Amino acid sequence: MYPFIHIGPLTLGTFGLMLWLAAVAAMLVLHANYQRNGLKDADALNVVALVVIAGVLGAKAWHELQDMAMLKLALHEIAAPGLKHPADLLLGFLHWFQAGFAWYGGMIASIVALIVLGWQMKLRPLRMLDLAAPSAAIGYGIGRLGCLTSGDGDYGIATKVPWGVAFPNGLVPTPPGVHVHPTPIYELLFSLVLAWFLWKLGKKALPVGWMTGTYLLWSGVGRALVEMIRINPKIYWPHTQYATSNAQAAAVGSAVVGALMMLAVRNGKKVDPTN
Repeated sequence: MYPFIHIGPLTLGTFGLMLWLAAVAAMLVLHANYQRNGLKDADALNVVALVVIAGVLGAKAWHELQDMAMLKLALHEIAAPGLKHPADLLLGFLHWFQAGFAWYGGMIASIVALIVLGWQMKLRPLRMLDLAAPSAAIGYGIGRLGCLTSGDGDYGIATKVPWGVAFPNGLVPTPPGVHVHPTPIYELLFSLVLAWFLWKLGKKALPVGWMTGTYLLWSGVGRALVEMIRINPKIYWPHTQYATSNAQAAAVGSAVVGALMMLAVRNGKKVDPTN
């Protein structure tokens, strides 16, 4: 794949380009959802921009804090050249920031950002999250294409299936001659179906919080399943049949929270988007 695109002296990371495309798609969906729910003055562009910034920072923080030793090494590699050439400090930081993100850190930070923005818009926190659920699904799926193009290690285990792919030039290269499951593609397809389902669901009169619970439940289920064939290290119960990665544990937690939320709000006041 192609982690970077070189245009003369300019180098662009494909992960960042896909993140931008994901933000644009999420903004369009959120704007359409605001319109059909009568929020004519809501600024979807501003909301998505702030949520993306919060999400990227949260995703980076979650990823780095998983391994403090690696974080210290990365910070040393950034700072050491800058002591001799201060301009290299910025370049080193930008290089470090182009890869290494964890979705659940981004999701938590994005939820906090949405709640704050909803409060400013005089919307109940769960109502704001409900409106953003389809956007989150489609944004996540398209964003995963950045993992595919950059080959950043978010792919699956070795496979013989006809659609297996190799990342010899990826940020985390695959071994020579080895093909792996293109798990970002699996997640893209799952997310598109989930986004479509949530959009259709949003046409109905539903209790506040139901959409959010549905998103947390099914996005958690999808991620937990794909983690079964991802190369992420199994850090919980590693030598048993229940070996689980950090992301898989977070995905199960998301599904459980989503299911509990749906149970908690099922008898609550319903919001009809047609009114």
